[in-house]
Amino acid sequence: MGEVDPAFIQAPEHRPKLSVIEAQGIPLIDLSVLNSPDDTINDDALVAEIGDACKRWGFFQVINHGVPLEKRQRIEEAARKFFAQPLEEKRKVRRDEEKVLGYYDTEHTKNVRDWKEVFDLTVHDPTFIPASLDPDDEETDEWHNQWPEYPPELREACEEYAKEMEKLAFKLMTLIALSLGLPGNRFQGFFKDQTSFIRLNHYPPCPAPNLALGLGRHTDSGALTILAQDNVGGLEVKRKSDGDWIRVKPTPDAYIINVGDIIQVWSNEAYESVEHRVTANSERERFSIPYFLIPAHYTVVKPLDELTNELNPAKYRAYNWGKFFTTRKLSNFKKLSVENIQISHFKIQELSNKLEGGLTIT
Repeated sequence: MGEVDPAFIQAPEHRPKLSVIEAQGIPLIDLSVLNSPDDTINDDALVAEIGDACKRWGFFQVINHGVPLEKRQRIEEAARKFFAQPLEEKRKVRRDEEKVLGYYDTEHTKNVRDWKEVFDLTVHDPTFIPASLDPDDEETDEWHNQWPEYPPELREACEEYAKEMEKLAFKLMTLIALSLGLPGNRFQGFFKDQTSFIRLNHYPPCPAPNLALGLGRHTDSGALTILAQDNVGGLEVKRKSDGDWIRVKPTPDAYIINVGDIIQVWSNEAYESVEHRVTANSERERFSIPYFLIPAHYTVVKPLDELTNELNPAKYRAYNWGKFFTTRKLSNFKKLSVENIQISHFKIQELSNKLEGGLTIT
């Protein structure tokens, strides 16, 4: 990645600005009340705080979250060791259209190559995913993790970390459900056979950070994302109030949480999934580890019945998550001639609510 290939160069309107606005406004939420032995969540102030952050920003940071620091440090150290290897070693566990998990260094977002390299693993091994895009084909494929020989501790570090992320994710989903006026366990059933995964990100120094992005603008297609980032920073969030790109300042040992597209649909846009991106750095490498909480492949995603009525009709047609996810994966391996599938493709236009409201795409 020593030179800037034209494949990395963003269109002028999407290139990062040299000046940076730091996001003082992104809420920092203390979860210490959740760390008691009692699993019951009955803190109304915390629930209201979570709801407000989801509504105003779609992003927030959490501290005193209960994830042991040594678990995070262990996976971060293992990731650094893995990415420090020669390219030929990393490519021994390279992912492709057959083995979709593992190492990759040519990922595209919005059809522009990202200035990064990644290592992907699923939380549950195997993970079951539709075998084809055909809506009538019920056959599934098994996704299995690929593990490198070095560092030998990477697998155990990732598996232990995944358990901690799952615990935190379910706590957060309980809080989000309560903030929407739903029972705390309303979302739990969707994740019985979850397709959640973890990504190890490495962003090398970039000689042209004014032209390329570490990760292009996007929203997360899953339900919830929990991000650990190092002290270099670079994550930018598109502020809902004015559309400005706001830098999220790293907070030691905190996690950055963001609402994904599925929650936007489930909540019928009470909470919105917000665009974000990662800028490149000309001097320092950056590491981050996102955990993506994602439901089972057979989940039909649609606005929840409890959150829709005549005055607030469903804003989306239903879609099958597994088929949606399989379609999205196509853009990881090839540049597409059209925009990849988005939840906006299932949006019900206001004028056709009565005509399309009952249509289900499965």
